[in-house]
Amino acid sequence: MAIQVTGGCHCGAVRFEAEVPEPPVPALDCNCSVCRMTGYVHINVSHEDFELVTGRDALTEYRFGTGAAKHLFCRYCGVKSFYQPRSHPDCWSVNANCLDEPVELAIERFDGRNWEAAKASLDAQD
Repeated sequence: MAIQVTGGCHCGAVRFEAEVPEPPVPALDCNCSVCRMTGYVHINVSHEDFELVTGRDALTEYRFGTGAAKHLFCRYCGVKSFYQPRSHPDCWSVNANCLDEPVELAIERFDGRNWEAAKASLDAQD
């Protein structure tokens, strides 16, 4: 079973809809430099279960490190409500803190400071 969630950035320019598993929704709490500094909590949503409703033109991109992740921010308010993660190339990562209504989360720690080992551990669980 799945539930429908909605969310977006602070100013409302970027809005999305997504289908996620019924709560508790699996989520990742990453300690890499950008996630730690922004308080980002990842809910991975397959590309086909995510729809950007508004704001494509409001998004700006930031890449760092390997450049594989495509960090998308609202150019007006600066909030990253979703992005294309390096760890899950077939998914969008939705920021749980940007959902309109909070959902119960099953949070797993992801050691983004040691990305390769953390990704291998995550893959071993699948």
